[in-house]
Order: sequence, then structure tokens, then C-alpha cells
Amino acid sequence: MSELEVKSMAVRKALLAVGDVSARSGLPISTLHYYEAQGLIDSQRTPGNQRRYERTVLRRLAVIQAGRAVGISLSEIRDALAILPDNRVPNKRDWDRMGREWHLQIQKRISLLEKLRDDLASCIGCGCLSEKSCSIMNSQSAADIGGLAVG
Repeated sequence: MSELEVKSMAVRKALLAVGDVSARSGLPISTLHYYEAQGLIDSQRTPGNQRRYERTVLRRLAVIQAGRAVGISLSEIRDALAILPDNRVPNKRDWDRMGREWHLQIQKRISLLEKLRDDLASCIGCGCLSEKSCSIMNSQSAADIGGLAVG
């Protein structure tokens, strides 16, 4: 066996099959495929066209899951990850930066949700029966917090 073949085998062993990534991350295979289609993660293809992922994808998936858990959209997560050179895994400094940015977004959402909650409490029983005159239905707040449906 040539040195190139040995190195190729070592690289293949270091890569994870989609089922392995699914099991380790807790995400369905369909979600991994979707994240790849959305440019959030990358895979390599075997000669048989099977996906193989570098182990570092697990860390990227953890960042994606953390962002999703606090209500950050996939497009915002993609934008944050796109800043990283060569699609690398976020390090502590990167995570701190993302966390600060996301913290501000979360605080804004919390404020808007509190306003909607307070407006809803005053709205119950108002009898306006009109979307045009309802302060909640016409509020920009719902759109500001990611399309939250009110009413």
C-alpha cells in the first residue's frame, strides 16, 4: 500500500458518517442535510457519494443548537458563522462575540414580548373586534420579534 493510500485511509477514518454525526449531535439526518443545504455545515463526499463530516462539525452543530434554543434564526446563525475564516470551528473569542450580539437580540425580544403581554392584558374585553383598530394586531412588535403571531 502506498503512503498516499495510507494517508487517504487515515483521513477517511477521521471523518464521520452522517449517521454518526446524527447520533452524536442528537439531530436527525434530515436536519443535517438541511443545515448543509443552508450553508451552515459542510461535508465531503466519498467515491460512493456518501456524506462524510469532519469531527469539528459537532462543535458547529452545538453552536447552531445553542442559537436555535434561544430563538436566533438560522440566517442570523449562518451570518455569524460566515465571519469565521475557512469555515473553521468557533473558538472562545468567536463564541463571546456571538454571545454578546445574540444577548442584545434576546433582550430586545424580551422587551417586545413584555410589551405585547402588557398590551394584551389591557386589550382583553375591549370589544374593538377590528384588526384595523386593534393596537396589538397593528403593532410592529410582532414582526420585530420574528413574526410572532398574536391574537
